[in-house]
Amino acid sequence: MIVPVAWGSSIAAALPDHGVARLMAVLAATLFATKLLGEAAVRLRQPAVLGELVAGVLLGGSLLGVLDPTDPTVAAMSQIGVVVLLFQTGLHTELGSLLSVGGAATVLAIAGVVLPMALGYAGLMAMGVPQMPAIVCSAALCATSVGISARVLSDLNLLDSLEGRVVLGAAVVDDIIGLIILAVVASALSGESVSTLGVVKMAGIAIGFVIVAVAVGGPLATLGERGAKRFKSSGTLGLMALAFAFVLAWLADVSGSALIVGAFAAGLVFDTRHDRDEIERSTSMVGFFFVPIFFASVGAAVRLEALATPRTLVIGTLLTVVGIVGKVAAGFVPFWFKGRRLVVGLAMVPRGEVGLIFAQMGLSSGGIDADLFGAVMLMVLVTTLVTPPALARIVQRTTKAAPRESEGLTLQGDWGLDDFVAGPGPPDGRGDAGDNR
Repeated sequence: MIVPVAWGSSIAAALPDHGVARLMAVLAATLFATKLLGEAAVRLRQPAVLGELVAGVLLGGSLLGVLDPTDPTVAAMSQIGVVVLLFQTGLHTELGSLLSVGGAATVLAIAGVVLPMALGYAGLMAMGVPQMPAIVCSAALCATSVGISARVLSDLNLLDSLEGRVVLGAAVVDDIIGLIILAVVASALSGESVSTLGVVKMAGIAIGFVIVAVAVGGPLATLGERGAKRFKSSGTLGLMALAFAFVLAWLADVSGSALIVGAFAAGLVFDTRHDRDEIERSTSMVGFFFVPIFFASVGAAVRLEALATPRTLVIGTLLTVVGIVGKVAAGFVPFWFKGRRLVVGLAMVPRGEVGLIFAQMGLSSGGIDADLFGAVMLMVLVTTLVTPPALARIVQRTTKAAPRESEGLTLQGDWGLDDFVAGPGPPDGRGDAGDNR
């Protein structure tokens, strides 16, 4: 059912005017909607994240006008949500297992950037789009939303699989490459000169941060855990670990990398020598609140009215097609990889908030117009929404033919990422992660 814009405006106007009271109403609506639609998605044998994203679209400015993802408080909560999600993902990741697929992950990441960008740029130039707008739009195709990919894999119980390790590794490398491209495009739009040395410096900072964080963070995490266990109050270890993740996320940001890179690195340092079960239990309780806000905010950022013009629809369709084809094709580039390449390629498709960042940057700087902004948003919306059901279908069809590898990533305890929103089990209804490895 399509809700009239006027109705949506009246609902938004009915919210309390006062800051805190209004925030409480927005949070209540967001948590109720994501929980209910997440549960509905699970009952329809789809990952819960699909319902959360749809909840965001319904609550966003295009329809009900309840959730404004640009509100500073909502935006901050959304960022906390993705930091907690990526920290939790890092906790699930064995560094050794991740490094064991490093070659395939790196090749996948590079191919997943080059192929969509090249196809998008060529297609846009052929349609008569000027060079700089074509660069901005095609740059939005390079990204993969590691938060959404991790959540979809978790909903499908694939984090502990060979495919899951490759996707997570590729998503981290992909994010680093995306940050570099974003910085280069932003410099070009602002009129600054872009040098090879500057690009190399950006890459060195991003890659060096992860290496240093893992090397130095491990001993610090061990010392911190010993100190936390001296406290008598419950939950101290988990909260201290989460504080450590926030510190690394902050350091990543100030060093020129990204919050999510620091959060993921923080999760990696808590290896099997640490009490990850206790840490995960505490962080999951925080994630129950913040992570749905992140996914709802991604959905709410989509402006449906911007998708109505013929030019937007044509260019948006082009970007969507090459965005999906490019990432799926990239999954087949590491030819020596023995896992399900189609699963890997599909898991890299969602652009989520990363693609929206590129689009917003291009619009605010004058690099693209409203029609092209709507086209990029259409690509982001479709790639984000089609991935969960498509991946679920492919996994269900290929699980018997290609059993998942039992070694590698492990879920600790009963507090998996799939517990952040409705439904502990995968879409095929076969219990939780520990029952299917």
